[in-house]
Amino acid sequence: MLKKNDIVEVEIVDLTHEGAGVAKVDGLVFFVENALPSEKILMRVLKVNKKIGFGKVEKYLVQSPHRNQDLDLAYLRSGIADLGHLSYPEQLKFKTKQVKDSLYKIAGIADVEVAETLGMEHPVKYRNKAQVPVRRVNGVLETGFFRKNSHNLMPLEDFFIQDPVIDQVVVALRDLLRRFDLKPYDEKEQSGLIRNLVVRRGHYSGQIMVVLVATRPKVFRVDQLIEQVIKQFPEIVSVMQNINDQNTNAIFGKEWRTLYGQDYITDQMLGNDFQIAGPAFYQVNTEMAEKLYQTAIDFAELKKDDVVIDAYSGIGTIGLSVAKHVKEVYGVELIPEAVENSKKNAQLNNISNAHYVCDTAENAMKNWLKDGIQPTVILVDPPRKGLTESFIKASAQTGADRIAYISCNVATMARDIKLYQELGYELKKVQPVDLFPQTHHVETVALLSKLDVDKHISVEIELDEMNLTSAESKATYAQIKEYVWNKFELKVSTLYIAQIKKKCGIELREHYNKSKKDKQIIPQCTPEKEEAIMDALRHFKMI
Repeated sequence: MLKKNDIVEVEIVDLTHEGAGVAKVDGLVFFVENALPSEKILMRVLKVNKKIGFGKVEKYLVQSPHRNQDLDLAYLRSGIADLGHLSYPEQLKFKTKQVKDSLYKIAGIADVEVAETLGMEHPVKYRNKAQVPVRRVNGVLETGFFRKNSHNLMPLEDFFIQDPVIDQVVVALRDLLRRFDLKPYDEKEQSGLIRNLVVRRGHYSGQIMVVLVATRPKVFRVDQLIEQVIKQFPEIVSVMQNINDQNTNAIFGKEWRTLYGQDYITDQMLGNDFQIAGPAFYQVNTEMAEKLYQTAIDFAELKKDDVVIDAYSGIGTIGLSVAKHVKEVYGVELIPEAVENSKKNAQLNNISNAHYVCDTAENAMKNWLKDGIQPTVILVDPPRKGLTESFIKASAQTGADRIAYISCNVATMARDIKLYQELGYELKKVQPVDLFPQTHHVETVALLSKLDVDKHISVEIELDEMNLTSAESKATYAQIKEYVWNKFELKVSTLYIAQIKKKCGIELREHYNKSKKDKQIIPQCTPEKEEAIMDALRHFKMI
């Protein structure tokens, strides 16, 4: 049995979704930082549990041909670039595989093509926003990044994936904080003044916003600090102060003050101007965000008479980008400042058919339906936790033809797609987009389409009065598909499952909008697939 500090020769066989190497020894799975598939290493055991362990590279015996030899290990150790040791073409392949694996393992989807990940021509120095902690290290005020899984600051001046001008502003601010003897925050003692520096820079405009995150309102000699930094960087149009006096990992507190200039910067995306406030969400990679949103627009095949709901609308970036193509856009966002930005951005671009409210997405959806607003397209761009079940059900109830789902977390996206499929939608297209080169994160655009009632036996669920029979509640369509694929390696459609369920006397709800066509041609399930589906129904005790 392996124990701590043992050294053993292993081969790396895979990567985790976060970019750690995977090795298997004595029935245990080990996770190893800075190790790539096909590499043979001497591994030092760091920790061993019942089934898994953690190790580190003691020596490389055989290195991967795809290894990036030039990476500063600080970027790996801080998590800034946790895939930076892998060549960029291989990073893109890794991300495509992540999307495919999640869709199959979580949603049971194997029959929808996942396109190759769209990458950047120059996949470094792209971030238009930095959030940098300020701490004391060896008695000196430093800026940098926390070591992975810790709050120990690693001093850094070049962040590798950030706009170089932002890096320069951070270093200048660090030096001024030292010069004016402003005390950095101490987490253990909960003392000190300056917690974080946040810097935004417009990709096209070049405008810069600086945010000083402090523990209290009064910052000694802050006017002199601002005067000095503006001398060095005249592109600074906004200096804000955020007050966060809570013992929390959250960057921002609730209180904001304008110290210099305006409370926003302006930048462009897909030909529109956007005002971006301090707390507002704005994609950190403008170049690839434009490709991401354009993909969503293309997927949705927008028409002039479309009514679009833009859920999690932020400052209106995607909603205002589609407004010129459609009849109306209705956006919802929970952050009040972002909603105000959305409204101003609509005015700024002379867009009169976009309407924004501050609310939860599911509440807004219900209110719009009550007001007779019938969407044909829903655009969703949720945070990493994905959509709530209540939102998915509310959005499915609208009967929208198409849902374009923009995801920053493939696992929650797959979970959400699985539920949408149970509610009468079908996954049509998937396109990963690399918004975060050098990291394990991947953005994905997925198109869901309401099942065509002329070609499918559909199931319409009344969400408020759900009354499932015992048979219907046993297994979802996605679970049946997964079972059939795993056991028989056959791909079966929702239509075929519905046909066999009907044949077995399992009652199907009638679709509220039944086809009026007299001569609709519906493809019939093959005998081979019928037997496989029957086996699944028996397995789930539905027959």
